[in-house]
Amino acid sequence: MDKDVSEPRVVVGVDGSASSYAALRWAVRYAGLLGGVVDAVTVWELPGLYGWSAPAVDMDVDEDEARQRMRQELTDVLGADAAGAVRTHVVHGNAADVLLRAGEGAEVLVVGSRGKGGFARALLGSVSQHVSQHASCPVVIVRSEAT
Repeated sequence: MDKDVSEPRVVVGVDGSASSYAALRWAVRYAGLLGGVVDAVTVWELPGLYGWSAPAVDMDVDEDEARQRMRQELTDVLGADAAGAVRTHVVHGNAADVLLRAGEGAEVLVVGSRGKGGFARALLGSVSQHVSQHASCPVVIVRSEAT
């Protein structure tokens, strides 16, 4: 991610959940008010392998296809014009760690209140809770419109 841009950066985590789509829409509106840019970050990791040192693991993930899916997802949520102005990043790693690094130097880090996993009744997901406690920039947590 280009963190040396002159415009203010708004970083948003997108994971396909309703609250991440609400966060994406919020981030685009806020960046418009600031005259800034939006960095939409999608993180992927292979569950159970984080920190595991296997000598050979088949990590057959097509990152180009993931980027194309993300671009289509942004178009579906924002419309073609707004989606075209969003910079996309598909990153391998732990979601909380990747978002914290992406948020360094940003005006704000925006996340949905909860992702696709976890407990349906939880007020905050583990990633949104972690970044809210450890980010070096302000954090905005957005609930989905459906809740």
